[in-house]
Amino acid sequence: MTMARPGSPLRDFPPVVAAPGDAPLAIGGDLSPERLLAAYSRGIFPWYDTPPILWWSPDPRMMLTPDDLRINRSLAKSLRRTRLRVTFDRAFASVIRACAEPRRDGPGTWIGPEMITAYEALYARGFAHSVECWSGDHALVGGLYGVALGGAFFGESMFSRERDASKIAFVTLARYLQTQAFSLIDCQTPSRHMAALGARLIPRERFLTHLREALTRPLTPGRWPSDDRARS
Repeated sequence: MTMARPGSPLRDFPPVVAAPGDAPLAIGGDLSPERLLAAYSRGIFPWYDTPPILWWSPDPRMMLTPDDLRINRSLAKSLRRTRLRVTFDRAFASVIRACAEPRRDGPGTWIGPEMITAYEALYARGFAHSVECWSGDHALVGGLYGVALGGAFFGESMFSRERDASKIAFVTLARYLQTQAFSLIDCQTPSRHMAALGARLIPRERFLTHLREALTRPLTPGRWPSDDRARS
């Protein structure tokens, strides 16, 4: 495990194959856009409550290919009947702050001010994206955010203030990524919520193979189309 003093530079990441399956790969460094992009391109992501920064590459890894999206009967019914509108990249700041709010079933999340600032910087550079679910014209009731590199989307967090809102956002995202030839959605750690949508746990080595293939697609940072997305 590579370690650095809080606030000191982390020169580089150790080989991912050296990471424990259930412990950090490295500690320290910063959340600069350059370091974050280097981390994601190697299958590494930051996850911590308080400093120092902890960098992870768990084994096994949960991922989904857009083609394997699974929609059960209940969700299909919600998709047909919903009046929610779904947009991309219209309210990144609001989405990430909503994801950072305390959960009904827990004390809060790991998304602190430092993380918010870091991902807003990635958004400004066109690498981070948000998906928003709206009720009416102005009520944000669900959404998610993550990072896109090549043909890979790295999901970070989602929130829901209305039943199935986050799932509707995710389904809309997966369908859009499919049209854009994305081949990988990284879901990071085990989640029943994501498993119900078709995500599966695979060995880290296989995940890294999928990631390398996804990154052969040209990197195209920038805002995604913001027209309201169809959900049927």
